[in-house]
Amino acid sequence: MMADLSSNNWRAMSDKALANQIGIFVKYHRLEQNKTQEELAHAASISRSTLSLLERGETVTLTTLIQVLRVLDQLHTMDVFVVQKTISPLVLAKAEQGKRKRARGKKNDVGEKK
Repeated sequence: MMADLSSNNWRAMSDKALANQIGIFVKYHRLEQNKTQEELAHAASISRSTLSLLERGETVTLTTLIQVLRVLDQLHTMDVFVVQKTISPLVLAKAEQGKRKRARGKKNDVGEKK
């Protein structure tokens, strides 16, 4: 079973420790799907030794990681990288000030209201 890492202090972890955690994630999901390294590597179009490096937390390319996540059906983990634009409360308040608050009646040709 994969450990609950929600309380991990990611900032305090070294780059190597973070890479190891990614490797553990990949290996866990590979084994959960009952795939050998050879099967996963072939499906991801990488070598078995490259997959082994990834699972051990060694340096691999970002493309390799994406290919492996795709085959493992784990691309949803990319959701954390989605940028959602937010508007600051100050900018929102200024935009609200510029909105019309009342309707004005239409004026006829002589400048009087109808």
